[in-house]
Amino acid sequence: MLDQLWAPRAWLPGGWRERVLLDIGRDGRWSAVTPNVDAPPGAHVAAGPLLPSLVDAHSHAFQRAFAGLAEVREGTSADDFWSWRERMYAVAQRITPAQLRAVAAQLCVELLRGGYTQVCEFHYLQHDADGRPYADDPLAMAWTLADAASDAGLGLTLLPALYERAGFRQPALRPEQRRFRLDAAGVWAAARRIESAGRPLLGAGLAIHSLRAAAPESLAALRDLSEGFEGPIHIHVAEQAAEVQDCKAALGERPIQWLYDQGLLDARWQLVHATHATRKEIAAVDACEAGVVLCPTTEANLGDGLPDLEGWLAAGVSLSLGSDSQVSRDALEELRWLEYGQRLHLRRRNVAAAPGLQQPSTAARLFDAMVAGGARAAGEPSWGLTPGARADALVVDGDADALAGVPPARLLDALVFASPARPWRDVLVAGRWAIQDGRHAQGAGIAGRFHSAMEALWNEA
Repeated sequence: MLDQLWAPRAWLPGGWRERVLLDIGRDGRWSAVTPNVDAPPGAHVAAGPLLPSLVDAHSHAFQRAFAGLAEVREGTSADDFWSWRERMYAVAQRITPAQLRAVAAQLCVELLRGGYTQVCEFHYLQHDADGRPYADDPLAMAWTLADAASDAGLGLTLLPALYERAGFRQPALRPEQRRFRLDAAGVWAAARRIESAGRPLLGAGLAIHSLRAAAPESLAALRDLSEGFEGPIHIHVAEQAAEVQDCKAALGERPIQWLYDQGLLDARWQLVHATHATRKEIAAVDACEAGVVLCPTTEANLGDGLPDLEGWLAAGVSLSLGSDSQVSRDALEELRWLEYGQRLHLRRRNVAAAPGLQQPSTAARLFDAMVAGGARAAGEPSWGLTPGARADALVVDGDADALAGVPPARLLDALVFASPARPWRDVLVAGRWAIQDGRHAQGAGIAGRFHSAMEALWNEA
């Protein structure tokens, strides 16, 4: 593990600073960050400008096996989230623990290359193919995901998910959902076991798949069980317009408003997607200090719709990014799509910029928001190049063609909006290099196991 890292330039809170020395404690966290100093003897000198990494705040790892394989419309009916979901279930029904580890490890390497060093895994693939808990350990699939993240050297927040019914008026799961079943007591027990495992770079939170998949009394039970719990609580909410209408018909209110009126929301909660939120609901989320996880490439891929980004930013709600269905594993692409969706919808440029708040750079405002929001989503006390945060960082490849001739002050703008290829030369996680000179030490072996798993999965299809 490194003791000291020195960078010619680094993105600290407030923007670029020159000649920055970062000290790393034995706990793998930054112990001091000092700008305007020369590199001391023995310090590792970064090969380019240094940026904070980002947290991938919403992931379904098994869906990496399905990414890019649902882009053909079958028959004459319209294709939407609900038809995509039926095809996704086919993968969920047959993937084995060994195949999941291979797929998830490959995903983790790709996330590192894409600028993420921590992933929040929204975990609902619990049981064997028959829907029964694994005999040796009911958490077999959870440990498989933890092993995969460890293989790659990526931090992981595991979020076992409450999932008990197929819809608001369907009290049981459908056969193709049998692997997902977990009640409130099971979620709480799983999170406690994961948290107490003592594995490096592994933490735990709680998840509720959605209001349609969990009865109100089960949410109340999980709230009671988790009283005093300080970790994050994630839920899919208001992703599709049809879900909002179904919720109104079943519960009498829109989903976000219902959660707020039930007194469930607080600063631990992360609302995943929240695509169809009203300004009243945005104000409610702000009032209870909950956060929102946006997944732009997945929301675009599934045709979900566009979030009210201006509303969330204006309210000051904590925001983070997620790779979700894994159609992209690149943090910069998520940032691009987040802004570009707004530009296409509103027919304006630099929608997220706020000159009146001394934040004229769209890239800087979004990037800083995601750094801060990612910490909350992952249950981390802080994030970024600041004392106390985990010693994670991205080293920019200064020789990348896309950055040639870019003035130093505009580097972040060019990275977000004019760099189609991955620009990271090195990636640091907890003071150790996970990627060096664009290479992952275990990448070849992980890729080989991934190819074998994909061949077995799709030859069986």
